[in-house]
Amino acid sequence: MRVGMILVALAAVLTATVAGPPRLGWYLAAWALFALALWLARRVPARRLGVLVVAGGVALTATGLTAPPSSSTDAFRYAWDGRVQAAGGSPYDHAPADPALASLRDAWLFPPGCAGRDLWPLPDGGCTRINRPTVPTIYPPVAEGYFLLVHWLSPDGARHKALQAGGWVMAVAVLLLLWRRDPRAAACWAWCPAVPVEAVNNAHVDMLGVVLVVLAFSVRRGRGALLGAAVAAKLLPAAALPGALSGVLRTGVAWRRVLTIALPAAAVVALAYLPYALVSHGSVAGYLPGYLQEERYGDAGGGNRYLILRLLLPDAWAPYAALLLLGAAVVQVLRSGDPDRPWDGALLVTGSLLLLFTPGYSWYALAVVALAAMAGRWEWLGVALAGAVAYVAGPAGDGGLATAFYGAAAVAVLTMPSVQAARRARRPRLRLVRNEHTA
Repeated sequence: MRVGMILVALAAVLTATVAGPPRLGWYLAAWALFALALWLARRVPARRLGVLVVAGGVALTATGLTAPPSSSTDAFRYAWDGRVQAAGGSPYDHAPADPALASLRDAWLFPPGCAGRDLWPLPDGGCTRINRPTVPTIYPPVAEGYFLLVHWLSPDGARHKALQAGGWVMAVAVLLLLWRRDPRAAACWAWCPAVPVEAVNNAHVDMLGVVLVVLAFSVRRGRGALLGAAVAAKLLPAAALPGALSGVLRTGVAWRRVLTIALPAAAVVALAYLPYALVSHGSVAGYLPGYLQEERYGDAGGGNRYLILRLLLPDAWAPYAALLLLGAAVVQVLRSGDPDRPWDGALLVTGSLLLLFTPGYSWYALAVVALAAMAGRWEWLGVALAGAVAYVAGPAGDGGLATAFYGAAAVAVLTMPSVQAARRARRPRLRLVRNEHTA
């Protein structure tokens, strides 16, 4: 009963969270209720908990449908890219501000006035809801195919709702996949505030990559192809590939396993890009190089990148240290990872990537939340909370707050295995003491 009451309160807080611009207080309240629900769920019987996980997860994710995108404008770019493709164009060729596409503009994406928040100015006058309107798209081809599909399936006037509905369907699909594996661990995904906020309300296409990664680790055949599709949806799932290759360097090189994963993955990525490469006049990389420069991953002294490493090292060393440590994590997985638990290695590499580079976008951590649920490693959820805090604080905000949360997440990840090992070591002693008293 107590867990159910906490979930009802969490639903109310999430509804308030997505009802307006991002506010740190609502985010922290939602995460506090989430943590409390996970803590109380430890003593709930398995059968009852399974119902709470599914019913609560379905209802909580649906809170993201109650308002337009609240803290991101990416969904507007998705809708535009789908519209451009349906008209026979390539989103890699033209920016939304290009006069050649003026016939595709409407009052929703290009409102007649510039009053209101989250509007971007156009060079020829007016405004648009589409962020970075003077540059072409950044999204990979599987994501672009998804945008086109949503456009085709959307009724007139659907606007953002079709993309949100797609996010909700994918979030529930991941929930059911995780629930079939372990209902108790699936609560990490089902009740996590990042899911209704980022996967549903903001409709981030990262959710498509998460579905494909979870599905890949739920099957044995076709794993490489599914991971390739995930990479071609949002690039970041490339961090899950070492997990699929866990232990291949344990005794020499397990070439058969390497080729079974790597070749299908590479083939799917290449085939996904091929149609766009054939019809596009410009580079299918789109705005990706400019985005990396904009995010200052090459300039450790600017923005909120490498927050943890910059506490310990000179700023100029941080990018190199991040790459070195990430490489060490990959090698660790390839040499010592458990091939029967590839999600463990995928979680280590993906979570380490976010902890080392400290991106300020909370939706990047959706994959970490799903993999943490697969692995039963709740301590990694702090990475998603830290990303949310960094995003709400913003690049011009107090970097100390984001640093504190990312630092706390790193401490939890580093110390929890030792804490759990110590608890396991104590249990046999406690049983022995009890048996002696009984005798």
